[in-house]
Amino acid sequence: MDIDVRGPRFGAAVTTLVLAVVLITGSVWLLAWQTLAFALGAAGGVARSPYGWLFRKAVRPRLGPPTEFEAPQPPRFAQSVGLAFAVVGLVGYVLGPTWLGLAATGAALAAAFLNSAFGYCLGCEMYLLVRRATVRAQ
Repeated sequence: MDIDVRGPRFGAAVTTLVLAVVLITGSVWLLAWQTLAFALGAAGGVARSPYGWLFRKAVRPRLGPPTEFEAPQPPRFAQSVGLAFAVVGLVGYVLGPTWLGLAATGAALAAAFLNSAFGYCLGCEMYLLVRRATVRAQ
């Protein structure tokens, strides 16, 4: 079943805010929270992530009905990519080197910002490239 495109963009906006605060404060706990949010989104889809739940309960009822939908697989893959960067960021912040944590968190922040501000989902585009490559290989 397709999902409302506004949900992943809302999640990306919250993620942008969270990761910006992580970069400003260096909060390992906040990055751990974001890692958990990515993990839940990757495991259950963006609709089952904490930000998806917040969108459904608090934001969507205040909006008009959705006019655009998308397949859930690309945003779910994007959550997996975000999870990988967040895990690398945690490793950098906790075990070092700190620059690794900063770089990985910054990369995840850049991708989330692109999605929230412009509707361009890098992880979704990666998903489509992987799908095309695997279909041709078969």
